[in-house]
Amino acid sequence: MNPSAITLHSEELARYSRHILLDEIGMHGQESLKRARVLVVGAGGLGSPAAMYLAAAGIGVLGIADFDKVELHNLQRQLLHGTSDVDNLKTESARSRLHDINPHVSVVLHNSGVTPENATSLFDQYDIVVDGSDNFGTRYLNNDAAYFSNTPLVFGSIFKFEGQVSVFNDNPEAPCYRCLFPDPPPPGSVPSCGEAGVLGTLCGIIGSMQALEAIKQVLQIGESLSGELLVLETLSMRTRKLKIKKDPHCPLCGTAPEIEIIRSESYQYNCDIASSDTENMANEPYPIEIDVSEANQILQTGKAVLIDVREPYEKEICKIEGSSQIPLNTIPANLDKLPTSDPLMLYCHHGSRSMQVTQYLRKNGFTNAINIAGGIDAWAREIDTNLQRY
Repeated sequence: MNPSAITLHSEELARYSRHILLDEIGMHGQESLKRARVLVVGAGGLGSPAAMYLAAAGIGVLGIADFDKVELHNLQRQLLHGTSDVDNLKTESARSRLHDINPHVSVVLHNSGVTPENATSLFDQYDIVVDGSDNFGTRYLNNDAAYFSNTPLVFGSIFKFEGQVSVFNDNPEAPCYRCLFPDPPPPGSVPSCGEAGVLGTLCGIIGSMQALEAIKQVLQIGESLSGELLVLETLSMRTRKLKIKKDPHCPLCGTAPEIEIIRSESYQYNCDIASSDTENMANEPYPIEIDVSEANQILQTGKAVLIDVREPYEKEICKIEGSSQIPLNTIPANLDKLPTSDPLMLYCHHGSRSMQVTQYLRKNGFTNAINIAGGIDAWAREIDTNLQRY
């Protein structure tokens, strides 16, 4: 980089004056921030606060990797975006908001997100990666690509009222994400925030912590969370730190690694249903799961029963016409109300809860139980676009 490009101009000196006053940062540190290149993966709940604070801090090049569009339900926690941004690319609204926060930051958009095909080469372009992803497949991909590109990875995760933060791959002796979680949890065991919910302000706290860890990495100040997992429980405001040791048997960074390249099939994690359960039910008279197009065709025959297993408040947001509501936790008490012959189709928000019900019913003799993949969210996208998504 041209030395003149890292000179702080008068307006920047005024903007960053509270940083420069800190002995641990000073002029040299602020110039280091201006030289830094940081990639934020995901412009959502964690990526929003992380990106905003990194931009405000004066990171020179800030990459935003996301392929998604803004939806109304994002606005409860994703403060990079506003109401007027709904249906627009998250990267575009992110660029507009970040430029307004700090026009001195160069915002680079990666509208394809992070994929197995581009991950390593993309990470090679940055000094630090901040992982704001919300699914296990992408987390493992980010970890592996960071390891192969020798790029520190600032990890964050959220679930309901609890958040976690750590730093992986920042030195040869540091553990990676796979040292902590060698394998994804069993399919269906961990609901997404779309199914379980998440406190909006928790995203702000954890994302800000990720920005802080990234800034500390750039400045080489303080104590890194490398080798530790910081856990925050917001309902009690208790924190604890768990030690993470480098696992010599880690399939990625261990002494005899099994993962030596990134393969696309390794990151196709399905959180809805275990394949073994599907195989065990493959010979049933009805398929265990169908897509919304198939479900719509069956409903039009008038020979199917449609059950909504969501909570009552969700029905007030939107519903599929003709459905009866039996919330998930009341299904066992209502078995006598369900048909055993005609197709019994079940839906929830995204298909996870209804799959649990479908599996339960199949084990209790309802071989006609069928899950609608993608739930009412897929129905709103593909069948009835007038439905309110959430």
